[in-house]
Order: sequence, then structure tokens, then C-alpha cells
Amino acid sequence: MSPADTNRKNTFTMKPTDPWKGAEAMTGIQYVTDEKGRKVAVQIDLKQHRELWKDIEDVLVSRSRRHEKRIPLDKVKADLVKSGKLSHE
Repeated sequence: MSPADTNRKNTFTMKPTDPWKGAEAMTGIQYVTDEKGRKVAVQIDLKQHRELWKDIEDVLVSRSRRHEKRIPLDKVKADLVKSGKLSHE
């Protein structure tokens, strides 16, 4: 197999598809599939689905921080009171 054949084998055409074939289509959402029809990406119309994107983004940020050291809420509050950024309740 030549390098050209190898490159051809590993490339795929990305094309938008209907989210659910045979079902009522959700507007503003398109899946990108590979040459075998497997979903590999999604395009979201942010004008229609901004809140959905914010939720997805929150999940991604949360997952990226799951191994960070945690600070107890009481300590955070105490530090904010001490620095004058929060009134003592």
C-alpha cells in the first residue's frame, strides 16, 4: 500500500445529516458523520440553542476540573469576610 493509499484510507468526508432519520427533525442541530455514517461531531446553531451550549460548556469545565484540590465552602466564606469582600452574617 502506498502512502497515498494510506492517507486516502484515513480521510473521511464530513457532511451534515439530519439528527433523527424518520423522526421530526430538531432545527439548529446537525450531526457530522464519517464515511461509514458514524456521528463524529455536532453543529449547534447558537442563536437557537445558546442555553443548551452553556449547559454543555459547564459540564466540560466541570469535568476538566474534577481533579483540582477542593476548598471547603466555610473556608472560602471566612477568607472573603476577612478580606472585606463579604459581610459577616
